[in-house]
Amino acid sequence: MLPLSPSPQLAPVPDALDRSHILALLRLGDFSQDSFLATDSAGIVIYLNRSAGRLFGYRNGSALHLDVGVLLPEIRRVNERLGSLGARNSVLWRGYGLDHQRGALALVGAATHIPSPTGDSYLYVMRERRPVAVDRGRQAELASLVYRNTSEGMLVLDPKGFILDVNPAFVKLRGRDAGEVVGRHVRCLNSPCHDRDFYRAVWRTVMATSSWQGEHWGQHANGELYPEWLSINTSFAEDGQVYRRVMIFSNIAEIKQAEAIIWKQANFDRLTDLPNRQMFHDRLEQSIRKSQRSGERTGLLFLDLDRFKEINDTMGHAMGDELLKEAARRLSGCVRQSDTVARLGGDEFTILLNDIGDPRDVERLARSVLRQLAEPFRLGVETVFISTSIGITFYPDDATDAETLLNNADQAMYAAKAEGRNRSCYFTASMQEQAQTRMRLVNDLHLALDRQQFALDYQPIVDLSTGRIAKVETLLRWHHPILGRVPPSEFVPLAEETGIIRTIGDWVFCEATRQVAHWRSQFAQDIQISVNISPAQLRHEGLDHGFWRSHLDTLGLSPEHVIVEITEGLLIDSDDNHIQKQLALFHEAGIQVALDDFGTGYSSLSYLRKFDIDFLKIDQSFVSNLDTSNPDLALCEAIILLAHKLGLQVVAEGIETQEQHRLLRAAGCDYGQGYLFAHPLSADDFAALLVGDPALIPTP
Repeated sequence: MLPLSPSPQLAPVPDALDRSHILALLRLGDFSQDSFLATDSAGIVIYLNRSAGRLFGYRNGSALHLDVGVLLPEIRRVNERLGSLGARNSVLWRGYGLDHQRGALALVGAATHIPSPTGDSYLYVMRERRPVAVDRGRQAELASLVYRNTSEGMLVLDPKGFILDVNPAFVKLRGRDAGEVVGRHVRCLNSPCHDRDFYRAVWRTVMATSSWQGEHWGQHANGELYPEWLSINTSFAEDGQVYRRVMIFSNIAEIKQAEAIIWKQANFDRLTDLPNRQMFHDRLEQSIRKSQRSGERTGLLFLDLDRFKEINDTMGHAMGDELLKEAARRLSGCVRQSDTVARLGGDEFTILLNDIGDPRDVERLARSVLRQLAEPFRLGVETVFISTSIGITFYPDDATDAETLLNNADQAMYAAKAEGRNRSCYFTASMQEQAQTRMRLVNDLHLALDRQQFALDYQPIVDLSTGRIAKVETLLRWHHPILGRVPPSEFVPLAEETGIIRTIGDWVFCEATRQVAHWRSQFAQDIQISVNISPAQLRHEGLDHGFWRSHLDTLGLSPEHVIVEITEGLLIDSDDNHIQKQLALFHEAGIQVALDDFGTGYSSLSYLRKFDIDFLKIDQSFVSNLDTSNPDLALCEAIILLAHKLGLQVVAEGIETQEQHRLLRAAGCDYGQGYLFAHPLSADDFAALLVGDPALIPTP
């Protein structure tokens, strides 16, 4: 703070200025870059700081006691504005001053009225507005060039809202000549799409903030409506009053169209034009909220087309797409306009039903859907037939949130498939219990390998000509600490779905080959180990063949001592040649391949010609009732003859009687496997079997 001793620029203290005003002025400081000037109520200069002295050309206090009009000719008009403001006592102002050496000064600043019981005073804070060195003519020329040639429509209003001018782009945009609008109030451009309240709100914002911008519906002279982006800005005069308002119009129809396309692509399925998964979830959430308010039920149907993959694979994806589009059309024709049919992906569809009054309506809809999709589909020159499996669930009966509701419908759909397909199934609490049991089993499955809960059993494969053990099949077992032995039919599909099967499969291979290497060393017996391969192990990234070969080298085991078993179902999914390449890698490494359960699936001779296969395994369903009067014997003989003609060897599964053994041996079958020879055994029990008589079944 400056000392309170008299300043060389401070006049003798008049009666009209008390000590508090003196303190306020002194605190402003003589060293501020802003210019400070104070007068008494009569307009006599009583204070100015050094910056003000330099600004006006008066040094060492020589301006004190002068009439302020000598320095600021228009300041009395500013004082009048201060006097008319009532409670307010300060204003911003623009004006000019006089430098008695240079002439006029352009100034900008603030003025403050300081009322006092002993006499009012005025304080002015200002800076010089230094002119920018520009070519005014050139600037005006450029502004006119932009105004006349921009693609955005522009019009200029006076302070009262009357149109003064429009540019050519506005004429083109609105289809109105300048003569039609110039001189008229801007209200003549109001759109029928907006009411008075809208425009009142717009102009209230302009009056308060000097600008507004937002979306607006413009109208062409021919009556056509289009979306536009409207901006309104205000230009002020030197005295701070409104001088002009400028309105800018931009046609955003193409932008809105592009946004609509993007929105549709994000929310609708491109193939069927139905709502996609994202849109379906949004509508499901909305339907649940509506049901919460109204108390009505919401129904959800989850559909999966039966046999679609078979048609897609055999007839091609183009025909599959046509089938999906026709299925979508038929589904849409079954529902009300207020309902939603969506495609979640692949051959999965959902139907969302709002405001269900009678649950029997849902049953009638399900029957209608089943009938419609059972009708023949004409695909090009082909006619195909499909069916569908439907899961049905309700809100709030079965769930209180969207995710659980969808899961329930999915579980019910799988139950419909399990019951034979081409039917509908309602969600029940027992399905939820099964799903929870399944989830717990999956969690335990993730830990089973680390906790050493897996074990291998071994079942001998016998050379039917000698009765001796030639090979051994490895069978995976899971000993759960609570559930006991879990059947492979329960846990292997879970391991395949979750991807754990690859890690488990590598463990099975390592453990089985380690065991057979030990037996070969211990008993000096030439024996092959057969390992089952899950289709999931060969899909996608496939097996790590390098790791398998390295492991065999470490054990000193030749690849010829290993057989991998695959199922026919794996070959059905081989149209991308990925599976074929995987099997070729086995063949190149010297590992033999056996085709398991031959004859039970979509058996095709093309598989035997296309893939590198060494053994066919006749399924036990052909062996279990084998006798001389059963047609299965002819089938077995045909398979054996076919395999031998193709250079393949045959293993018969499920041999339990001497008669089955005799008939298969007489038919030329190479190997046999079944309870007649031995049940699956632990490693120790199998070793004991090897120690005994090698001929399990004496040859006749």
